[in-house]
Amino acid sequence: MKNYLNFETDIKNLEIEVEKLKDPYNQGGLSEVDIDKISKSQKEIDEKLKEIYSNLNPWQTTLVARHEDRPKAKFFIDNLFEDFIPLSGDRFYGEDKAVLAGFAKFNEKSVLVIGQEKGDSLDTRIERNFGMMRPEGYRKTIRLMKLANKFNIPIISFIDTPGAYPGVGAEERGQAEAIAKSIECCMSLKVPTFAIIIGEGGSGGAIALASSNKVIMLENSIYSVISPEGCATILWRDPKRTLDAAKAMKLSSKDLLNLKVIDEIIPEPIGGAHRDRDLILNNVRKSIENNLNEFLNMSRDEIFNHRKNKFLIIGRTKGFVSQLDDLNTLSMNKSKINILIENFFKSKVNLLISFVTIFLLGYLVFLL
Repeated sequence: MKNYLNFETDIKNLEIEVEKLKDPYNQGGLSEVDIDKISKSQKEIDEKLKEIYSNLNPWQTTLVARHEDRPKAKFFIDNLFEDFIPLSGDRFYGEDKAVLAGFAKFNEKSVLVIGQEKGDSLDTRIERNFGMMRPEGYRKTIRLMKLANKFNIPIISFIDTPGAYPGVGAEERGQAEAIAKSIECCMSLKVPTFAIIIGEGGSGGAIALASSNKVIMLENSIYSVISPEGCATILWRDPKRTLDAAKAMKLSSKDLLNLKVIDEIIPEPIGGAHRDRDLILNNVRKSIENNLNEFLNMSRDEIFNHRKNKFLIIGRTKGFVSQLDDLNTLSMNKSKINILIENFFKSKVNLLISFVTIFLLGYLVFLL
């Protein structure tokens, strides 16, 4: 049974009508299937989908990113990679089933694959904790990322989480420290890293694995520091103002690409990734191939500097960098007084005069 969002009512009615037309027994007896009417209705559905999905507001995009039928990390891992070997445990506490991680082959080349998995049924969602990782999950990925770095193996992460798990047990076991260590590990790696946001990219739970050379988003996915509901509750004390919050947060892929927070958008089928899984699979495969090839001839230091510079440039303007393409010119804005003081103390003569002046003032104070 298909799941529909609240703004897809017209599409739902049309698709129900098409299903009835396809069934020769729906009139209570054997009847001829009206091919022309089915074709006309299908064309109407396609036009309606195109009209709706070309004008989604940020809150509607959020609902699409959370769609129950949307392809999850396990789907991409199973269909894009060969010889996937899942690895478990952080060697401190236990196994976190909210994240799948292991080594696999992509186009006959070894890669480390990490996927935040929400689950595709009620039982699996509970088992996977709705994609919300605990400290042991981050520690597991840190262990595997360091192993990949040692053997020069690229890392591909599929991000899909509302955020890190906020439970008491997770906090007791060092949730914040685990996320911070994961970000630190990601930034220190000298192998190519790619983060593909396939659904929700929520808060520190996402950035812990998305501190990558390339941050890529599916067209209808979201990436934000907090959920629209949480933002609306904090700013307006009204969780119903989700549309206002979503607009203000700039959480859609188009907004984030304009802000240069992300590097690429993978187009989705009209109506969302769940409507044509083969097409979205092919689009993701092409993106991974292109990005792996881009880093193929880079040295380890060049890969590290690429990632460092990518994050240094975010939010910068020409007031901080004299040449945007050359981050060696990066500097902080300073007041005229600070500049004068720095220039004064750069001269050895000025430094000597300063010491003599301080000594004489101290001597005079002592005499008085």
